[in-house]
Amino acid sequence: MDYDVIVIGGGPSGLMAAIAAGEKGARVLLIDKGDKLGRKLAISGGGRCNVTNRLPIEEIIKHLPGNGKFLYSAFSIFSNEDIIKFFERLGIELKEEDHGRMFPVSDKAQSVVDALLTQLEKLRVKVYTNSPVANLEYKDGRVASVLLKNGTKISAKAIVIAVGGKSVPHTGSTGDGYAWAKKAGHTITELFPTEVPVTSNEPFIKNKSLQGLSLRDIELSVLNPKGKPIISHRMDMIFTHFGLSGPAVLRCSQFVVKAMKKWKLNEVTMSVDALPDKKEEEVFQEIVKLVKSDPKKSIKNTLKGFLPERYLLFILEFNGIDALVQGTMISNEKIRSFAKSCKQFLVKVNGTLPLEKAFVTGGGVSVKEIEPQTMGSKMMEGLFFCGEILDVHGYTGGYNITSALVTGRLAGGNAALFSK
Repeated sequence: MDYDVIVIGGGPSGLMAAIAAGEKGARVLLIDKGDKLGRKLAISGGGRCNVTNRLPIEEIIKHLPGNGKFLYSAFSIFSNEDIIKFFERLGIELKEEDHGRMFPVSDKAQSVVDALLTQLEKLRVKVYTNSPVANLEYKDGRVASVLLKNGTKISAKAIVIAVGGKSVPHTGSTGDGYAWAKKAGHTITELFPTEVPVTSNEPFIKNKSLQGLSLRDIELSVLNPKGKPIISHRMDMIFTHFGLSGPAVLRCSQFVVKAMKKWKLNEVTMSVDALPDKKEEEVFQEIVKLVKSDPKKSIKNTLKGFLPERYLLFILEFNGIDALVQGTMISNEKIRSFAKSCKQFLVKVNGTLPLEKAFVTGGGVSVKEIEPQTMGSKMMEGLFFCGEILDVHGYTGGYNITSALVTGRLAGGNAALFSK
């Protein structure tokens, strides 16, 4: 049996591509190597599925630091607002939460997956699960067929590669598509983990003295070798047994990777500002005032609530201040160094967890070789790419999935038009 369009990969971009092709009347086959479709969707947004983000396009592109600008044309054709309408048409009501994140009203990712699968059935899209692809065959500068590992050969007029990157491999994204892209003449830019926890050999990490401690609404920066911030993010973070994690850390992680590479460093310094709304001098003056108002109190009790207790005790000790000593016994110099640590506590980090542990893959099929309005290959006729296999990546918060759905929509629709 041959098809107009074959979509390889049943994640967000592949499902969207298959639906878009089916809606244009193409005979579509969707192939996935796993036993069920939409596995990455089902676990996204903590199992609630953050389907897109409602911020203005400019803002969304800012939240896609990896080649987000490539998507300007795509967004002018199918935008985040169109994604919202698309889901509402499928009967999935969405609600907006903090920072523009859009979730299904049901709070269940599975309801999103089910709606997409129902739509595939309606459009008579043929689905093969448990069907790993061995190779793609090209002939005379255009796509010809897909060869499955079981020996089956299926011909197609257009092929959409939607197999994801290399992150979250238990959902099936193990980097299979890069070889097929290379075979078609594409460049694969260097792959690296993004949205990933960072590792550190600092003594306080090694001895687990802060393990499990969360800091809320702090500002975390990655510093260059001269000590100037390359990037700062204001969110929550957590100390772990191997280093740092939590939203602020995930967002900064790709900049750690890039800085280590750019300056050939073994370690990069990150700076934690636990009191981002106050200047260092204000913090100092405030402590001096608190000490004066109750001179007999121990410094630990004077500063109760100033920082989370475990962090407060740690920063006092770090500055050689005995927590039980009366505030008046502490030199101004020590109070100053304590205030400085509140504003810029420096942590040396030496890398990140591996790509397999990352939420998002950085790098991929070079966007210079992709038509921005169709997601078609500039190297091979009838070949289309969408989703995380492309060298486009963003922060968590609905940005990567927006990119996947938008590129999937374009790739599938244009593959169908090409096959006519």
